Amino acid sequence: MPHPTWRRPRTPCARAAAAARPTGKDIMHLTRRHFVALALAPTMAALGGCAPPSPVYRGIDLANGDYSGDFSLTDSAGRRRTLADFRGHYLLLFFGYTQCPDVCPSALSRAVAIRELLGERKGRLKVAFLSVDPQRDTPPILDAYVRAFDPSFVGMSGSAQEVARAAAAYRVFYRQVPTGASYSVDHTALSYVIDPDGQVRLALRHAQPAQECAEDLQKLMRYDEKRKGGWR
Repeated sequence: MPHPTWRRPRTPCARAAAAARPTGKDIMHLTRRHFVALALAPTMAALGGCAPPSPVYRGIDLANGDYSGDFSLTDSAGRRRTLADFRGHYLLLFFGYTQCPDVCPSALSRAVAIRELLGERKGRLKVAFLSVDPQRDTPPILDAYVRAFDPSFVGMSGSAQEVARAAAAYRVFYRQVPTGASYSVDHTALSYVIDPDGQVRLALRHAQPAQECAEDLQKLMRYDEKRKGGWR
């Protein structure tokens, strides 16, 4: 009489592991979706690891900031302007006033230099000057002022309430300072960079040379090109 085959008794853990192991019948019931998911897993993992690293800027990275960024103003030609009018381009936005003695002229002169330094990407950057002195900066004055720097620059302003809302969207500070019979305006001196999708991405410090600003913009544009798969 043949001897019975001896088998090691199964522990509770071994029995649980065996129960969890898929049988041939289980495998037959796997759907196509499961197989596709398994097949694509390595590819998706590889793609996830290929996202370009975020650039390091000389300016202030605002990509994770809570900036609404929109506005509704009147340009120097009398047309209504919102942020949507600049979609598809990068926008360099500066808040100031035409009687500003030094900060505003230097910021706009720098904007001219920045566009030239961008080379073949020059056409992708638009520049807008938003006056925080609507009382004195009438459309004709604003138009002559921005065109003196570059005919393509856009000058904008609006009612006191519209200007205040636009400034709040970018956390811009400004206030009138009496100077005898007149006044000057203290204001934030940052230049804001908005991307083609209308997102506030970067603030350029007033002390940054044009070369550094252009390098920051080149980094931002290259990053977006890699992230989105080429120029739009």
